[in-house]
Amino acid sequence: MQTRKLGRSDLDVSVLCFGGNIFGWTTDEEQSYAVLDAFVEAGGNFIDSADVYSRWVPGNQGGESEEVLGRWMKARGNRANVVLATKLGSPMSDDGTKQGLSRRYMMEAVEASLRRLQTDYIDLYQSHRDDQNTPQEETLAAYGELIQQGKVRVIGASNFTAGRLGEALEISKRDGLPRYESLQPVYNLMNRADYERDLEPICQREQVGVIPYSSLASGFLTGKYRPDGPTPSSPRASGIQQRYMNERGFGILAAVDEVAGRLGATPAQVALAWIARRPGMTGPISSATTPEQLQELIGGIDLELDDAAVASLDKASAWQDGA
Repeated sequence: MQTRKLGRSDLDVSVLCFGGNIFGWTTDEEQSYAVLDAFVEAGGNFIDSADVYSRWVPGNQGGESEEVLGRWMKARGNRANVVLATKLGSPMSDDGTKQGLSRRYMMEAVEASLRRLQTDYIDLYQSHRDDQNTPQEETLAAYGELIQQGKVRVIGASNFTAGRLGEALEISKRDGLPRYESLQPVYNLMNRADYERDLEPICQREQVGVIPYSSLASGFLTGKYRPDGPTPSSPRASGIQQRYMNERGFGILAAVDEVAGRLGATPAQVALAWIARRPGMTGPISSATTPEQLQELIGGIDLELDDAAVASLDKASAWQDGA
């Protein structure tokens, strides 16, 4: 699988980043190992998790995804071959005491993640969401301590606005602190405006790597949702119906179908290939619950879109100011 540099860092990461939110949620341990093994065998090395995965599942406390990854890496003895990304900052307790990006909490959170992951370092440690109650100088200085201690190699941001990302980059430059080398935003053919209008100019100018999540628009771009077909019986189906099952959404899906048919690909592969080809993109994050589903995703990364395909997809998914 093709690799790219992550921002200005020395991390070489596979263009497909495997999303670990499914571990401890929609896949059991055996399934998780099978799909992770298949990912590595196909040349993938970049795996993304978070301490909060999957706290939303009844009976879970958070950290389940990291625990699965830790046990898998220990069983396979492959830690050195994995570019391991995880995140901190989302609520890990109901009382609000375990969340945010203060130095005090960061020092506690990193030790918990390292313990669950059964490793002594994290390749990419990311601020899961902005913490406007903590000065960014404090957060970045704390990351600097973790890097000096050898517990973290590179840092990234997720769900930041352009203004806050720009501010963080300026602070890093001004104070000689570590800088965010990656951004993890929502980005796909259905959701282009927020990233392209505000974040893309900063990321390209500052050479920040971009690893978008929700690459398949919660499954809508796989083609499972059709105007005249039944709505899948999944927990997120009603939300997808409200957001995407409209004239614009089905217009984009029609363009995806046309390109897929012409190139002998699936809709999901076309949607991933479009992201991977976008200038400044490191590569999309996506998940699979079986090795067969994973092969489809890898096919999307390998798919070459011609200029006509890109133009058709761009036109169908175009946005306007105010969108």
